Amino acid sequence: MQAKLSTMFQSLQVRNYRLFASGQLIKLIGVWMMFIAQDWLVLELSNNSATALGVVTACQFTPVLLLTLLSGRLADRYDKRVLLFVANTFWTVLALGMSVLVLTDLVQLWHVFAFAALLGTANAVETPVRQAFVSELVGTPLLPNALSLNAAVFNSARIVGPAVAGLAIAAFDVGPVFLFTALSSVAPLVNVVRMRTADLHRDALLPRDERASARVIDGLRYVSRRPDLLLPMAVMSVIGMSLFNFQLTLAALAKTVFHTGAASFGLFSTALAVGALGGALSGTGRRSRPSVWLVLGAAIACASFGTLVGLASTYWLVVALLVPTGFFMVFFAQAANQRVQLGVDAAFRGRVMALWVLVFLGTNPVGAPLIGWVAENFGAGASIWMGGLISLAAALIALTWQLRRSGARLRFRVLPMPRFYVTSTDC
Repeated sequence: MQAKLSTMFQSLQVRNYRLFASGQLIKLIGVWMMFIAQDWLVLELSNNSATALGVVTACQFTPVLLLTLLSGRLADRYDKRVLLFVANTFWTVLALGMSVLVLTDLVQLWHVFAFAALLGTANAVETPVRQAFVSELVGTPLLPNALSLNAAVFNSARIVGPAVAGLAIAAFDVGPVFLFTALSSVAPLVNVVRMRTADLHRDALLPRDERASARVIDGLRYVSRRPDLLLPMAVMSVIGMSLFNFQLTLAALAKTVFHTGAASFGLFSTALAVGALGGALSGTGRRSRPSVWLVLGAAIACASFGTLVGLASTYWLVVALLVPTGFFMVFFAQAANQRVQLGVDAAFRGRVMALWVLVFLGTNPVGAPLIGWVAENFGAGASIWMGGLISLAAALIALTWQLRRSGARLRFRVLPMPRFYVTSTDC
């Protein structure tokens, strides 16, 4: 067990990564608390409008759609550590401003929309830089483990944050939650300053003069010539747009279908995050690039369980189904992320990861308003199962395309345990 745990958390032996992960954990707990408080605030200010939730989600992710590719260029040209400090400082100032508005009862619905858009701008810069920075913290050999631990940190915060937020909103209202978010975002600022630049792995980067001429179009051309990168990105774009909107759909499901309070809404998010944490930890032992079949199999499982969540008729059945949904959601996202990161040249990592963030998060502005409209007119459950069926169709189409392209065959084995497998020399 000791050896297993040592392998699972191997990247934490690296001081710089340990500082990075601890700062992210503290900040993300506050961020997830803020997401719950923000959604609850929107519902209160808009008379329980699911469409308003869709709009605020779109405001939050539209900057990702517009600015992420430029941020990837910045990541390949400039010091990622400095960029992270600047982006997190901007986030902290915004969170403090929003907490003042809420605490003083001056907040209006348009304030929430503007706040979400500005935070989205900070995210558009910070997320691709942070994704690309991990390889500099630990180097290529430990990169799969570090990426899995990143997902574990993210989903640990998703477990703690919503649960605490639901109780805090019930006890103190939403204002103190926004204030805690602002204070928690100071942690990554302090830890970034404490990192040792001499310990960063930067040998594989472009020379300084070549980095200065790095262009977005070069990164797009690079990906266009790589079907192994295009396929996971294409599947992620569809699933991200149609199914990965649980921040919106679970809030609407809790309040408009099951008529629950803030604490019960937090339980939905916590159940999803418990499964997601298991999905993240299941990949910590991975040391090589995931196969395309693993990515597609996880996508099919994620879409299937997501569909079942939308069709569930009772509160506790939804809670139970959210656990495997969260598991396969993160298992798929992490396997696809690792397949992209471990298949890309270091000189293009910033721009390629920016494109990954674009398809992972930037599709939300497209899907969120439509999903909010479906939830308001046909029910929150319908918005989830429709998204699940669209995601399942995309995953099956991608599987069919990959089977034909590689000449592989999909087989089913009954004994010793029923399972599908692929007979192919192409992985």
